[in-house]
Amino acid sequence: MLELNIKNETSRLRAVVLGTALHNGPTPKAVEAYDPKSLEHILAGTYPLEEDMINEMEAFNKVLKKYNVTVFRPEMIENYNQIFTRDIGFVIDDIFIKSNILPERERELDAIQYIIDQIDPKKVVRPPEEVHIEGGDVILWNNHIFIGTYKGSDYKDYITARTNIQGVQFIKDLFPNKIVKEFDLVKSKMEARDNALHLDCCFQPVGKDKGIIYKSGFREEADYLFLVNLFGKENLFHITRDEMYDMNSNIFSIDTDVVVSEKNFTRLNNWLRGNGFVVEEIPYAEIAKQEGLLRCSTLPLIRD
Repeated sequence: MLELNIKNETSRLRAVVLGTALHNGPTPKAVEAYDPKSLEHILAGTYPLEEDMINEMEAFNKVLKKYNVTVFRPEMIENYNQIFTRDIGFVIDDIFIKSNILPERERELDAIQYIIDQIDPKKVVRPPEEVHIEGGDVILWNNHIFIGTYKGSDYKDYITARTNIQGVQFIKDLFPNKIVKEFDLVKSKMEARDNALHLDCCFQPVGKDKGIIYKSGFREEADYLFLVNLFGKENLFHITRDEMYDMNSNIFSIDTDVVVSEKNFTRLNNWLRGNGFVVEEIPYAEIAKQEGLLRCSTLPLIRD
């Protein structure tokens, strides 16, 4: 049996589901794009090639193995994108929550069912249908659960709005002893530089008391200020609009002092090293073209 335990984003990682780029399928048509960044690259003819994405994911896998992390991979489905396991489920404490994802992505959950079968069934939860919530919008910070959402009345018109207010309420009901705080995110269907697809596209904690943040990803300044007050401005690395677009806040922590980051994130990686982090740099710029990066490709199951 897998004894799940996830209380934050940065404690020592022991077990994780890493997505796969094998048999990713042909470049999607423009109408099939789930987000504006993928659309941009489909139209420009720069959409990533399967072989490049496989190499990037293998580099990530190597780093995880180097730190003796148990790595599970989804079962392979022909011609199907299975890179972003963060969207399809997430763990809070010892509970595995299956996401209600876009219907076209439902088979991604089937591909990790063999892992879910190793969890005590009483610890696996599937929210009711009206509850939309994806793992990229859920960030754990010990006693806090931060959740990205979109409160606009046009929620249903946005394929980029992935977690609704019912999703926030569901987590509040499931974890009554936690401080659940939602953040209203800026969404765009057309301009990837103004689209915070998930909360981890504009904010993520690192280490014990630091974080990476993009101020303009929040619709309400009060939400941004909540994090500034909680972490302290001097502990937050503020990223630019272009750095947000390149997914600088979507790195991944293996431990409180070890992070995996994209090798082109020079400014961020220098700041991390200056703050005592070991930065494992890998190439991930091709996968980033699908509006997801390192955190998006992982589903942590066990941390110390």
